[in-house]
Amino acid sequence: MGNFSPWHWLIGLMILVLPLISIPTFRKAGWNSWWCLLWYVPLVNVIFLWIFAFAKWPKEPRKSVDVTD
Repeated sequence: MGNFSPWHWLIGLMILVLPLISIPTFRKAGWNSWWCLLWYVPLVNVIFLWIFAFAKWPKEPRKSVDVTD
């Protein structure tokens, strides 16, 4: 079995950090940020990603644009 290479550590770090990066996206969509924990559950994460991709997001208020001539 041997030692872990830097690539192993980098991939492991990405597996731990990527779900945490998605927290602002969940908040923007109006979902609870705890949903990011589903990234760690095999098969459920793929199903959840499918549901999240097609779920209706709340509309953000439009910023009024002042157009003056």
